Amino acid sequence: MNIDVLCVGHASYDLIYSVPHHPGSDEKMVADNFVGCGGGPAANASVQVVKLGLTSAFSGYLGRDLYGEKHLQELIDYGVNTGKVVRGESPTPLSTVLVKPDGQRALINYKGDTQALSANVIEYSDLAAKVILFDGHEPHISMPLANYAKAQGIPMVLDAGSVHEGTLALMPLVDHLVCSEKFAMQLHGNNLVALNRLAEITPNVVITLGEKGLLWQRRNNPGKLSAFPISAVDTTGAGDAFHGAYAAGLTLGLDWEGLLVYASAAGALCCTKAGARLGLADLSEHQRLVKEGLPQ
Repeated sequence: MNIDVLCVGHASYDLIYSVPHHPGSDEKMVADNFVGCGGGPAANASVQVVKLGLTSAFSGYLGRDLYGEKHLQELIDYGVNTGKVVRGESPTPLSTVLVKPDGQRALINYKGDTQALSANVIEYSDLAAKVILFDGHEPHISMPLANYAKAQGIPMVLDAGSVHEGTLALMPLVDHLVCSEKFAMQLHGNNLVALNRLAEITPNVVITLGEKGLLWQRRNNPGKLSAFPISAVDTTGAGDAFHGAYAAGLTLGLDWEGLLVYASAAGALCCTKAGARLGLADLSEHQRLVKEGLPQ
């Protein structure tokens, strides 16, 4: 099985409500809109790769419940290879997302008794990927795979959204650490300090800053990039889109600045629609924005 990008980690089902404001204590309100769709960092990234015209596989857990069935079918419909998905009787994780008119969000995650998959539950020897993307949420299957990929010289990307067991363990192994500002602040309390410290661990570091763009450092050379100007509808999934496009760009052999612009365009476009999965950019709109380039 040959694919461009293998995405390993979390899959959930997202329940997304558009609300006039985030509710206060004991407040009731009526949502203006509702969207239900698959979600999760690695799962969304796998869809983004396919929508950009490449091939991907998702590896992680989905329950045998209604939400797991709906999400699995969604991945299949998009064209994501699901041969490395594990099914079980524990529930599919759920995310409830409340989105304000300015695109800012609040999230509630629920996993029930669902635990991380155990090591060696998935066999990867029959799968050849050009790039592997981890989100750190399945550490027991990710660590052996990362060690194998490192030995084989397969480039690896870590989507580090927050500090937890998986992201901390994978940091020293991956070639590309692409983290959120939240991750940087949790770890070191300052973006620039985090950038320097992380660059001592991983050769290519990117800290995404939302509408403020991003900071990067590679081979001791630091830099920054502004964000595409957009009118945000829902920022949910922007990071997932960025990471998926980043991994896709690596398979295309883009130069460093081209890679960052390529990923940034996907992240920006995701913010222009409601719902992370539904906001993932398709090839034509992504090509158009990349061609326009960032404003000078």
